[in-house]
Amino acid sequence: MGMKNWYLLSIAALVLMGVQRFLYKVSAERECDTAWTTFSFMATVTVLSVVFFLSRRETLTDARMLLLTAGINSASFVLGTITHIEALKHLPSGVAYPIIRLNMVVVVLFSVLFLHDRVSLHQVLGILLAIVVIVILTRDAEERKGSLGSIRKGLFLVFVSLISGSVASISSKFAAVYSNKLGFMALSYFLGTLFSAALIRTSGKERSGGSRKDAISIGLLMGLINFVGFYTFLAALSVGPLSIIVSITGLHFVIAVLLSVIVYKEKLSRTRILGMALAIASILFLRS
Repeated sequence: MGMKNWYLLSIAALVLMGVQRFLYKVSAERECDTAWTTFSFMATVTVLSVVFFLSRRETLTDARMLLLTAGINSASFVLGTITHIEALKHLPSGVAYPIIRLNMVVVVLFSVLFLHDRVSLHQVLGILLAIVVIVILTRDAEERKGSLGSIRKGLFLVFVSLISGSVASISSKFAAVYSNKLGFMALSYFLGTLFSAALIRTSGKERSGGSRKDAISIGLLMGLINFVGFYTFLAALSVGPLSIIVSITGLHFVIAVLLSVIVYKEKLSRTRILGMALAIASILFLRS
């Protein structure tokens, strides 16, 4: 495969990941039960991952590392998904998506401090731009009309999702190095399904049948798109450069925000446009 093939695969992964994240917004707008949406999403990817893993007839290596990384990844990913969806019930997508996507900054800092990776001048500029983005979009959210308590709750959920996403990414790094990738994916999403089921059982909220049906349907579609997007992402990585591919797919939040503007008529203020532009610049600078 040449450059054009991995580039096209990266673009395809970018679009698929963006559409999947837009479905978070759809779930929030329809006021679906987040626990049921997440459960349906996780269960769908689990089934697909297990089928794919068994069809490849691969063997597992280092079962303890697999269990450790899958457990951490599934817990953090479920928490990140739920807080992401809930945050969209309090904040516009133009604020929530760019801030949450900046979890890459946390991952870079972890790599420098604990994995002793070298940071280039471009990455330093990316980190500084990321901080500026967070300040700009946070202030924009505080100036937004609405309940101050709701806005603060939305910002809190955004930052929990950001940290959770960072933990999920870091654990995926260790899994990719020390355990079977397909086994990790299957086990991680299976545990995520169990965590989601536990949330459903402990939730005191009662939802209407229609809301539950919508939640399951959206979660199913989310899982299908996630699985295809992840597979496309892996296909691109198998023949192309990691730094460029990750930079391309890292822009998926732009797709989600644009779809929110088109479908839900969300307004993009100059401040939010500036924040998104700086977030894109930050991600590009963070290439290794």
